[in-house]
Amino acid sequence: MCTSILTNRNKTIAGFNLDILDMEYRVTTNPKGVYIEINDAIEGWIALFGANSRGEFVTMPTCWPYDDRSDPKNNETNIIMLDIDLLLEKKTFIETKDIVTSSNISSFNGITYQSQLSDRDGNVLQVIPGQGYKYYEKPKQMVMTNFSPFKMDKEKHPWMGLDRYELANRMLSEKDDDFNENDCFEILKAVSQQICPTVVSMVYDVNNRIVYWCNNQNWANINKYQLDLD
Repeated sequence: MCTSILTNRNKTIAGFNLDILDMEYRVTTNPKGVYIEINDAIEGWIALFGANSRGEFVTMPTCWPYDDRSDPKNNETNIIMLDIDLLLEKKTFIETKDIVTSSNISSFNGITYQSQLSDRDGNVLQVIPGQGYKYYEKPKQMVMTNFSPFKMDKEKHPWMGLDRYELANRMLSEKDDDFNENDCFEILKAVSQQICPTVVSMVYDVNNRIVYWCNNQNWANINKYQLDLD
């Protein structure tokens, strides 16, 4: 599942709910980034989601229904490596956008991951392997859940999250220009999940390079970490 949001008001604020089941995760911090890591049986701990000190925010919801056009073929860039390189500052946002616009992006056999990536200026790049990409220059608000932004509600799936998408957009539209981390957590709480549970809710104050998060919907216990200011 998962819900990714971004808004550009007086400040640029990004948020993410990680909804997973039966996967080991942890949140790690250092001055260069706050990362949500997943423990892979082969690779070990992999930083897949989170914020870096350049002001970039990386999220990767699963896309439902699965689209076999995202299966890997020859000489393609895998979306997970694309996201990791941005998150860990091995590639810039502009370099990432150039790769997406000039290359074919793939996921894994049998599963379509998609990305919502943003930079320090609040620009948003959505990548859907096998379908394409969408780029938005500093949109007022942007939401991605678990359906393709190319297909919207044309294909139905129980986990597509259209209800979360509509609720998050409606709540964002009702907020004032002084939107802050508390407002973002309010939305993340409203779209949090139980069956495939929300295990991390993260908010990034991009302007001030401050990351906030809570584990397992413990909304009364918010962690805070100051990243380096470049």
